Order: sequence, then C-alpha cells, then structure tokens
Amino acid sequence: MTAAAIEAIELYRFYRAGEEETLALRGVSVRVEAGELVAVVGPSGSGKSTLLACLAGLDEPDGGQVRIGGVRLSHRPEPERAAMRARGIGMLFQSDNLIAHLTVAQNIDLVQRLAGRVDRSYRDRLLADLGMTARARAVVSTLSGGEAARAGLAVALAAEPAVLLADEPTGELDDTTEVSVLALLRDRARAGTAVLVASHSAAVTSTADRCVELVDGRVAA
Repeated sequence: MTAAAIEAIELYRFYRAGEEETLALRGVSVRVEAGELVAVVGPSGSGKSTLLACLAGLDEPDGGQVRIGGVRLSHRPEPERAAMRARGIGMLFQSDNLIAHLTVAQNIDLVQRLAGRVDRSYRDRLLADLGMTARARAVVSTLSGGEAARAGLAVALAAEPAVLLADEPTGELDDTTEVSVLALLRDRARAGTAVLVASHSAAVTSTADRCVELVDGRVAA
C-alpha cells in the first residue's frame, strides 16, 4: 500500500490537571489520501481539535504516531517537526491565521520564507484564484470577514503544502462566505491536496468525500 498524504496511527492523548485526567484521544486512526477532502465531525469535546493539533505536529501524542507522506512526524524534536510542518502542512483556523499588522501579501511572503520557497508569481496566482488581488496590499486588520477567510486560505496554501488541515474554518462565517470557502477547499482537493476539516457544519460534511466521526476521543464504529 502506498503511503497516505497524512495518517494518524492509533493516537492516544491525555491531559492531567491535579488528580483529574482527561483522555482526549483513545486510539484514533485516520488516513487521508492526496486529492481527498475528509471531514472530522463530532460533538464539542470529542477530540477534533486535539487530533488536528497532533496531525500538525503542534502537539505530541502520548501513544501512536503521525506520518506525512510515509515519514514520521511525531516523536521528533520540535525544530524537526516545525521544519516538516513548514514544508508540507498548511493550517487554516477559524481565527488567528493571519498577522493583523501585516498586509495580505506580507503574510503569504512570511510563510513562504519560513518554508524556504519564496515564489512571488505563485503568490500572485494564488491571490487571483481567491479573488484577492485587489486586496493584496491591504493590512489584515482592515479586511472584511469574507476577505479574511480567503486571505487565511491563501496563507495556508502559501507553501503549496501536500496537506491542508482546517479547524472550524467556517464557524464564524455567514452562509454565503461559507459556501465560497468550501468551494475553494474542494478545488484544492481536486488539485491534489489532502484536505482534512474539523467542523460542526452540515455544509462541510455535505462537501466532503467522507466523514470521520469522533465520540469521546474514539472513531465511531
């Protein structure tokens, strides 16, 4: 079997606060292929955000492992995880995806520099595809909600990642903007990106190729 674009293998994650222990993930396995859009669904507290943090290498699982293109991401020193993340994983969040005092173009340039692959022509094509060319020099703090969502997606795709992870990316958007952002995610999957979206939205689940449901930190049967 060929390596998946991103794969979680029997992930366990728990947190302790005093005498209390929270089991956030209990043996979760998820596999996303290139060109696939997968939705992770489940009630609040089911482990969706924890799963995405582990998949991105922002959090370390207590058991199991994450692989990107067949290469282990988890259980490496943070500088190594950060380098792999910069090269191969785009991250789109509901908020805090952009640096407010920089322009849209500067946000994209920063991500490209961190990935070691500055490409202004790709940046300009990406902004054009997202309908953001006219707002490239706009400071992020001046963007509307819909513009910020599209700018966040541009930043997530700035380094042409093989994997795009999105955590509740449409949670604060109106219905029209949500449809637009989901169409863009669908387009990226068609172009070969592996896209995984954690969401409560029915629109997200109807757009996805398939859904993975988490309940109490486990994949539902």
